[in-house]
Amino acid sequence: MSKVIAAGSLEQCAAWAPPEMQGGCSRPPMVTASQLENLQKQAYQEGFASGHNEGYQAGEKLFKEKIEHLQQMMQTLHAPFAALDQQVEQEILLLVTALVKQLVRREIKMDPGQIIAVVREALASLPAAARGVRLHLHPEDASMVQDNLSVGGGDQSWSVIEDPMLTRGGCKVVAENSQVDATLEARLAQLIARLLGGERESDTPRS
Repeated sequence: MSKVIAAGSLEQCAAWAPPEMQGGCSRPPMVTASQLENLQKQAYQEGFASGHNEGYQAGEKLFKEKIEHLQQMMQTLHAPFAALDQQVEQEILLLVTALVKQLVRREIKMDPGQIIAVVREALASLPAAARGVRLHLHPEDASMVQDNLSVGGGDQSWSVIEDPMLTRGGCKVVAENSQVDATLEARLAQLIARLLGGERESDTPRS
């Protein structure tokens, strides 16, 4: 049963207060604008560094692939160019030979006496004891040589043989044991060989 408290006894009663709660929840700290800006910068730098490394690796790989492709192309092109170089060189030799022939023909036409010097040089190249010397010349050169050089007589006699297959300006001297090729083609081949820095017997042009 309930008890009635007298009014005079109220002073002896303490007022009730709610108990204090231990370990209550606290509010999270507020993020300032400067902290937010720093976080954004850090995230951007990390992302940029990662992207930069990936981009550099991708670029380096692409560069290597391009270089390898270029090297393959150069190797592929080198083979036909090697054959082309030989073909061009041969064509240049033929062109030079043709041009020199034209120049020699013009010189001989202007000064037919040049064949005399060629014949004398060819005869001087024979051994002193050469016998049965035959001098092969183009018919037009043969008549000039016969008119300007003594044929026969002495210890070293020689005869003139007309050969229409020979180019004007050159000759062949044939003896029993030796011969001298002073044809225009042979002299041109020697000249071209000296210009190119080596003997080119295989490139000797044929008339």
